[in-house]
Order: sequence, then C-alpha cells, then structure tokens
Amino acid sequence: MLNQPNTQDGNNKLKDITERLGGNIDIGVIFYLFSKLKYFILFFFIISVTLAFLYLRYSQPVYESRAILQINNANKADEILNIGQSANNTNLIAEAIEQIRSKVFLKRVVEKLDITVNYFSEGTFKNNELYHASPILVKINNKTNALTNKKVYVSLASNQKNCTLTINGTKYNALINQWLKTPDFDINVFFNPEIKLNHASQIFAENKAIYFIVNDIDEVTSGLQAKLDVKLLNDLAKTITIKVQDINSQKSTDIVNAIIEEFLTYDVERKSESSRNIISFIDNQLNAVYNDLKKTENDLQTFKKEKNFGDKDLTLNSDLMRYTSIEDQLLKVEMEEKIINEVQTSITTNKSIDIYQLLSLISGTEYENLIKEVTQAIQKLLIEKENALYQLTPNAESIKQLNYQIENQRKLLIESLNAVNLKYKSKYKNLLEKSSSFKNKFDQNPDDEVEFSRLSRLYTISEKYYTMLLEKKTEFSISKAGYVSKNIILEKAQGLGGIVSPNKKSSLTLALMVAFVLSILLVFVRYLFHNKIYALTDITKFSSGNVALLGIVPKYQSNIPVSQLIVDKNPKALITEAFRSIRTNLNFIDSKPGKKVISITSTISGEGKTFVAINIAGILAYTDKKVIIIDLDMRKPKIHKGFGVSNTKGMSTILTGNNTIEDCLNNTSMESLKFITAGPTPPNPSELILSDKLEETLEKLKQLFDYIVIDNAPVGLVTDGIATIQKADYPIYVFRAGYSKKMFTQVLDKLKNENKIDKLGVVLNDVDITKSIYSYNYGYGYGYGYGYGGGYYSDDETKKKKSIWNLKKQN
Repeated sequence: MLNQPNTQDGNNKLKDITERLGGNIDIGVIFYLFSKLKYFILFFFIISVTLAFLYLRYSQPVYESRAILQINNANKADEILNIGQSANNTNLIAEAIEQIRSKVFLKRVVEKLDITVNYFSEGTFKNNELYHASPILVKINNKTNALTNKKVYVSLASNQKNCTLTINGTKYNALINQWLKTPDFDINVFFNPEIKLNHASQIFAENKAIYFIVNDIDEVTSGLQAKLDVKLLNDLAKTITIKVQDINSQKSTDIVNAIIEEFLTYDVERKSESSRNIISFIDNQLNAVYNDLKKTENDLQTFKKEKNFGDKDLTLNSDLMRYTSIEDQLLKVEMEEKIINEVQTSITTNKSIDIYQLLSLISGTEYENLIKEVTQAIQKLLIEKENALYQLTPNAESIKQLNYQIENQRKLLIESLNAVNLKYKSKYKNLLEKSSSFKNKFDQNPDDEVEFSRLSRLYTISEKYYTMLLEKKTEFSISKAGYVSKNIILEKAQGLGGIVSPNKKSSLTLALMVAFVLSILLVFVRYLFHNKIYALTDITKFSSGNVALLGIVPKYQSNIPVSQLIVDKNPKALITEAFRSIRTNLNFIDSKPGKKVISITSTISGEGKTFVAINIAGILAYTDKKVIIIDLDMRKPKIHKGFGVSNTKGMSTILTGNNTIEDCLNNTSMESLKFITAGPTPPNPSELILSDKLEETLEKLKQLFDYIVIDNAPVGLVTDGIATIQKADYPIYVFRAGYSKKMFTQVLDKLKNENKIDKLGVVLNDVDITKSIYSYNYGYGYGYGYGYGGGYYSDDETKKKKSIWNLKKQN
C-alpha cells in the first residue's frame, strides 16, 4: 500500500511556506483566495464600519477652543525713568508659556470660573455635562470632604419647593434655597437664576437623572493642566496659541478666554510686584530718616540757642566746608608736585628715558595733557629707534640721528616739567594763604565751631537722603502706575468649541484600514497555509519527476445525471471538448495500434476518478470503438450507482468463478459502451485483484472490446489498483482542483519512481475556469472563452448541500 504522506506533511508545509516567503508569490492563488474569502472580507468591513458607527454614536465628544496671545514686555514709565531695563528678552515667550501651564496660575482660573462643581444629566450610554444649563445650582461647605468626587443625585418634588439628595444610597430631604446642615457637610440647593422655573422642571422631567460632582480644586487644576496645550505660534511675532479640550463646547471656550484674560491681570500683578516692594521699603526708610532728620534738626537748634550762635554765625558751616575743600586741594597739589620732582630727577639723572614708566607716573594728573605731545614724540622716536636697531648697528648714522632727536625732546620735556612745577608752586602758595585765613577765623572758638559743623553735616546728610527717598518713591509710583499689560489678545475663542473627537472621517478611515489589514492578514495566513492543487502548474511544481499532463476537466454547470455520463448529452459542450482533448493526448503516451487498457486511480476518495473513468469511456465510444468499464474498487464500488443497476454480481463474482463475463455485462445509453460492476464486496479484494484470474479476465475482454477502462481503488489508501496501473497501456492519475492537496503529488512520484510506471498521465478534474486563479498565469492550451459554475457530483455520492444563499437565489 502507498501510504498517504502524513509523516511528511509538516515538512512539506514548512517547505511550501518557506518558498512562499522566499518570493515565489502565486498571484493566481492570491486572487482565488480573495474570491473565496470574499464573505469573510465583507464581514470584516461590515463589522469595522458598524463598530466605527457605534463609536461615533455613543462615545463622549471632545471639543477644542483656542485663542492667540501676543507676548510683550514693555513698560512706558520704566522706559522714561530708565528703571530696571534689560535688553535680554530671549526667554520672554518661554517664561509666559510656563507661567500659563503652571498650577499656580491655573488654580486662579479655576477659582475665577468656579468649575469645581460639575452638573450632569445621566443617559443610557453616556452622560452630558450641563455647563451653564443645569436647572439647579449648589453652595457647599464640605467640612470633611464627604462629598468629594461623589455623585450627588438631585430629584425635584412636584411642588418645586423640596428636593431629595441621594449620596451613596443615603437620601437627604432639603428645601430649595435653604441650607441643609449635616455633621459632614452643609449644602444649599437653589434654582439656576438664568433658567426659568418651568424650563427647569422640564429638564428634570426629560432626563433620566440629574446629578452633580464636587471636585477637589487641586484635582480640577491638574485636569485642566492635562487638557491645556500652549505652543509657540510665531517666534518673530512673539505669538502663542492656547488650546483647551473639554467634553462641553461652551466650557472649553470659557476656559480659554478666562486663561488669556487672567494672564493679563496676573502679568500686571507680577511685574508691578517689584515696584510695590520697593515703595514699601522706601516708606519704611522715610519714617526712619524723617525721625533722624527731626532729631538732628532739634539738636542743631538746641546747640545754636545754648551757644548763642546768631544768624551771622550760620556762615561758619559754609566756611568750614570751604576750608575743608582748600585743604583737599593743597594735598592734591603737594602730591602732584612730588610726582613732577620725581620725574625731573629721573630724567636728569638718567640719560635714557623709560617712556613707559614716565607715562604711568603722569597718568591721571592735571598736567598730563600739557606734556602729552612731548611724551608722544619721544615714544614715537624710541619705537622708530628700536625698529632700526634690528637692521643697523648702534653706531650707524641714522641711529645717531635718532638719538639726537630723542635728546632734544628730552630737554624739551625737562623745560615743560619745570614750567609745570613753577605753576604748581604758585598754586600751592595761593591755597596756603587761603587756608591760613580760614584757620585764623576758626581759632577764635574751635570746639563750638567743630560741633556746629558736625551737627550741620548730619542735618545736611539726612536732608539729602530724605529728599532722595522722596524722589525714588515718586519714580517707582509712576512706574507702578505705568504697569499696563502689553500682552495683546489677538484672537479670542468665539462661539462653541470645535469637535476634535471623535473624528468621523478619521474613525471611518481607521475602520476601513483595520478591515483592509485584517483582510490582507487573513488572505496572507491562508496563502501561507494554502496546500490545495488548483492548476496543472501546481502538479508540475510539487512533483519531482516529469509527468504527462493529459488535461483538465472543467466544472460542470448543470446537474450531473445519475449515470455520471455527460459526454453523450451535449457533444459540443466545453466539458465534452475537454474529454476529447484528453482522448487525443492519450495517443501521445502510446500510439501503437491494438487493444488498450486504461487504468484510472487517485490518491483518496472524492477526487472524481469514477466520473473521469465513465466519461473517458464515453468519449472513446464516440469513435465507434467497443469500450467497457470495469469497477475494481471493490471496497467502495460506485459504477453500479452511477448507472443505476444492482451490484449483486460483477468483477468479484467473475474473479471467484461464480459468474462469467457474459453474465455480468451491462448496457448503457451508448450502444458501443458496456460496463461491469464491482459485485459484492469480498473479504479479500487485494488477493482477487492480484490473482491470475484478473489477467485471464482482461485477456478475454480484449477479445470483445477495443478499450478496457478500469476504475481502481484510490492508491493513496490501498494498493489494490497498483497492479492494474502497472499493466495498463494508459495509466491515469486523477487530481481534483481545490480538493486534492499538494502533498498528494508525492504518491504520484512514488508510482513513477518506485513502481516504475513511466507512462503515468495526470488529469485535473473539477476546474472552475471562471475563477481568476485559473485565468491568471496558467496556460492550459484550451482557449475556452466561457465557463461554468454550479456543483460537482462527487463519486462519494453524498447529497449536495445548498447554502442559504443558493436557496435565496432559487426563490
């Protein structure tokens, strides 16, 4: 027995998958799979679109509102007074964005809008927020946070004066617009003043339930921060866009507008905070300085009274200040005169002038400009001399000339310094005389004059400090008054927010893409594990040896008659032409004249070997040849069913000697076509077929008929038919398209290689040539321009099951 190749099934599948992944893509198979799986693909698309529709219908919509804000940082008062100006504004926009995103700022927005309490109407699939549309509002004193994040259902009494609050199953009766006080919370429920009373009652009646949730302000702030999107819009224009998403369109608009308006206020407060702090500091200092000034003034007045300082003595203070100034000038003249003497000594003692040391000594003195031209001339000559010495010797004539010029300039410098020295001595003499005159005046009463001078200086200092503080307070008060936010609202959120989710176009596109991907994935998986034979090329591809391809048998459109003989019903039909082509191709296997034995088999039952055997016999009978069909599939005989006769006698009784050939011959609708049934199933069919009696019977039949067509048992299951196939002039192996597996070709290879059946030919049965898999890249050489649908009458003679779709078509 040729065993069905179950042991190598896994290896063959793996090899097939590897070949497919390796690039051997069979487009025809892919088209066929798309056609075969079209209802699954349609199902994917219907389910995906349905889910998308349900998502669009019942998901909570999200709305988005946006505003545009231009960021500036200019204060006109600061520009005028030049207070705290900074040229670096590179981080201005980044700072504004982070300030808007901060929880500190957003908490101000939440408090301004008062959105910690949310009102909802409960629906079957989704709840709707009643922002500014709630029939009732509440005031809450949440003592122990007992109401935080809990649904509080409100039902209105018919008298519209009472209501019932339900919290976690606990009910509280409350009067409208009256405080309900409990140990955990106090609550006051009142009608929304923006909604008429009748309309409020109608809202309660129309909705399944009305409830509200009290949220923690920090949680609301965090939620707002998550829904907020602040981005740079234009760097050059310093504009930012502020977007907020919310499940309520009006709420998203109000939040965005509240953010930009509150930011202007927040910006002014933040920027004017420095001026406020400075003004506060100045006020504190003014009080302290005023007290010191007052005390000093009182001390000065007391001293004047005690020492009898008259009005004429008031000039002493100014004289003392002048005397101090003269002393400072004397000190300065003495220092500069000393410097001149050092320079003169240095120049006179040393013939060479260190011009750089000289410049450092006279730098910052009053006479620097007087000798500047001389020192610059000397410096120029020295540089010129240094450059010349790189090329000349010290005794060169040009060097001597430069030395002469330097010496002249040195003498000129000495004379200039002498003149300056004389000028300073004269100035020193004059200052000394003035100092002496003031000193004589003060010597009359030195202690009182010194004390008076001290008190006068303290008073003057305090007065100047007090005046300066008043001036600074005025400046920063002007600056504070000038703080008007320069940020500009370029675009406010208008109307209701636009819906951003769910997006109808995106949802449908995604649904179609998912359906498409699932379809492709399904086809891809089926393609990888696709192991059926659909065309003759599949047989040649997976068969290791050369196989004679006799042809294909198209799927028959109409119901096959009981006898399964159809070639005599419509001689011009496509299927009849197919069998004629097979008959012609048999001559290429063996064209010798004489009586011929045709042995037909397949791998398993159901591949149509009986159908092929009957119709090959019928097409041979058309040539006026005597043809007989014998049924050697004794385990599962079918010829008698095909022709509608009994199976009480046949090949089994002939081989056992119970009947003769003549006793078992049966006629058909064709005069030259006879058949012999299998007969009763014997206990040992293999022994009967392998006995000499079969050979003797075939020889007798050759004397009576030109062609003997043998319907054998499937050789993939039993070995009964191998003997007759080896003896046959035309051994034929039948595959059924879309039914036979590719691994069945291994049985074909074993028959050729191990059993040495070299003439073995192949027929592909039940080919639906209307499918794209058979019309793409498969050349059969038949040129049929039309095809057939409908069912195929299997040789198992199982009752054909019609789908609901076929039943509907028939109705």
